[in-house]
Amino acid sequence: MQNTKQIQIIGGGLAGCEAAWQAAQRGCPVRLYDMKPHRFSPAHSSPLLAEMVCSNSLRASGQHSAVGLLKEEMRRLDSLLMRVATETAVPAGRALAVNRELFSQAVTEHLEQHPLVEIVRQELTEIPAPGEAPIILATGPLTSEPMAESLIQLTGRDRLAFYDAIAPIVHAESLDMDIVYLKSRYEDGPGDYLNCPMNKDEYMAFIAALKEGDTVPLKDFEEVKYFEGCLPIEIMVARGDNTLRFGPMKPVGLDDPRTGRWPYAVVQLRKENKQGSLYNLVGFQTKLTYPEQKRIFRRIPGLAQADFARLGSIHRNTFVCAPLLLEPTLQVKTRPDLFLAGQLSGVEGYVESTAMGLLAGINASRMHQGKPLLVPPPETAMGSLITHLTQSDSAHFQPSNVTFGLFPELAPPTPVEGKKPQKLSKQQRGEFRASVALKALEEWISKA
Repeated sequence: MQNTKQIQIIGGGLAGCEAAWQAAQRGCPVRLYDMKPHRFSPAHSSPLLAEMVCSNSLRASGQHSAVGLLKEEMRRLDSLLMRVATETAVPAGRALAVNRELFSQAVTEHLEQHPLVEIVRQELTEIPAPGEAPIILATGPLTSEPMAESLIQLTGRDRLAFYDAIAPIVHAESLDMDIVYLKSRYEDGPGDYLNCPMNKDEYMAFIAALKEGDTVPLKDFEEVKYFEGCLPIEIMVARGDNTLRFGPMKPVGLDDPRTGRWPYAVVQLRKENKQGSLYNLVGFQTKLTYPEQKRIFRRIPGLAQADFARLGSIHRNTFVCAPLLLEPTLQVKTRPDLFLAGQLSGVEGYVESTAMGLLAGINASRMHQGKPLLVPPPETAMGSLITHLTQSDSAHFQPSNVTFGLFPELAPPTPVEGKKPQKLSKQQRGEFRASVALKALEEWISKA
């Protein structure tokens, strides 16, 4: 017997709209709640659905980039938002950028005209009780206090964050291992951390650069809520030249194997994933602008050619500790009828948020129809994000954009017989990963 109860989706942003489309296109009735125009968050101003607040860019288009590949995967799964983005695109070089008003207007019209979608302009202040149909929560990074409190009642206060304090992440292959050494504090043997040693002159020059660096101003709705254990490095520097040397850059117990002594200061790098392709700059959360981060952090010995997978930031962003709370299907472990989507699930960025809405919509529709739920292959961009959400170290979990560093290691393509194998360029590596990902995706789609 067909289930006629509506899937409830809370939040009319990018993720919620994509989830509604995916579920409705699979024959499931959907009720999409959005509080606008009766109430606006501090960052929103348009009554339209799928409002883009911070930027009109969906970033790189080419499939040899991780985010470009993610967009292509979504297109192959009939993403409404990717289709509308193409239709409302504006010139932006190699990036996909849109006319924001036309984009939101088109998404709103598609959903308003869909026979299985009901749009309810109403604010929900708590998660509905379990019923006969799944629920998708996609209330975004500025989730209201009452809804956040409702989520806390379900998940626990310590598993819901309200601010990102993100340190930069670098690709391991871009580090100069002639300078960087492996060592954990006071431990014998190689240890688990990579260490970038500084002498006094290098440290003082680095401190001077930090003091002069341009920072990102807070948004009107953001308050200064820094925690002592997670201060921006520029705040620490303002407290004195030696603050970093007695904080995140403390050299104690980190003997440089080339000298047998402690350096004057050390920048430590910690593995961001199991395969060690990405490393996090420990304690380097920052409000420096992106160009300044690249300029200043490349002064760190061993990071002169650093390729940044993610740059640091501190901003308001409600998200859950996904490794503790979410199944790979985006279900809440303690409540399988509830799916989380968008930035609330623990991803960063427009495209990534929309992708999680797409997957939540697919799985909610399959639950609604009594079908087994799906998890995309780990070789795909969507699968790599799911791996990040569910297999990261929960003690250090932070939201992430999609990057090839999140993908599983791949063997390089088989060299042509009789020819010496050549090292692939960054673009060639990306193209190879994309070919593997899209093949895996097509096989997954055919079996779904």
